[in-house]
Amino acid sequence: MKCMVINLDRSPDRLAHVTAEFAKIGVSFDRVPAVDALHRRDFAETSPSLTATEVACLMSHKVCWKIIADGDDAFGAIFEDDVLLCEAAGPMLSDDGWVPADADVVKLETYLRKTVIAMKRTSVSRGFSLARLYGFHIGSAGYIVSKRAARDLITRNLDAPADHVIFDPSLPTSSSKTVYQLLPALCVQNDLVREKASGLTSLLSEERLVKSASNHAPKRSPVEKLVVETRRIARQIFDICRLRREKTISFIRSIPGI
Repeated sequence: MKCMVINLDRSPDRLAHVTAEFAKIGVSFDRVPAVDALHRRDFAETSPSLTATEVACLMSHKVCWKIIADGDDAFGAIFEDDVLLCEAAGPMLSDDGWVPADADVVKLETYLRKTVIAMKRTSVSRGFSLARLYGFHIGSAGYIVSKRAARDLITRNLDAPADHVIFDPSLPTSSSKTVYQLLPALCVQNDLVREKASGLTSLLSEERLVKSASNHAPKRSPVEKLVVETRRIARQIFDICRLRREKTISFIRSIPGI
């Protein structure tokens, strides 16, 4: 299974970081030059609902999807250059035999936030298991995509950030796919756990923080809080009836016994 890493030409520090991560697990990767938002002035016209960085990120992932769609392998793995990899990732990325035949996408990453997965889990190997992913799980720093899914994605007119396209079940690009979550996660974005130590901040994360701050919702009244809580409990009951549950996907750098 081919592993690809998206990396900007102007980010040699991030390339050095991800090269060291893959060297630790004994897996090679192909560098895919990222589309640079600084060199494109037509992004606002291309997709006015997205920021320049979001468009560049989406186009970079689309390059990888095209490589997989045109390749010989049934699956390909795509990473962004700020990932931290689990020490047991080597065998998982060297052989795709553990990937379910019906999988369109397997999310290898966690954003350390709650999402909804199937209660049923299937053990794969080396302490990992798989569960169907039903909730939106932000982030596109590490995932496997099938050849058939890649072929579908490159033919669509996309107008959402890359992680929404793949992992937001409210969008047809995701809801039409069979998506799995690896547990525990194989990787995590560096800035979620080591930002101060490494300095590898995410431009996309920074933009989203600015967006969130500018769209800050007004303080809810007691009645509104009660409505929100009632809806949350109702969703939980609904998920339980469908054999699903809300869970924060963990990341364990070194899995005991491996």
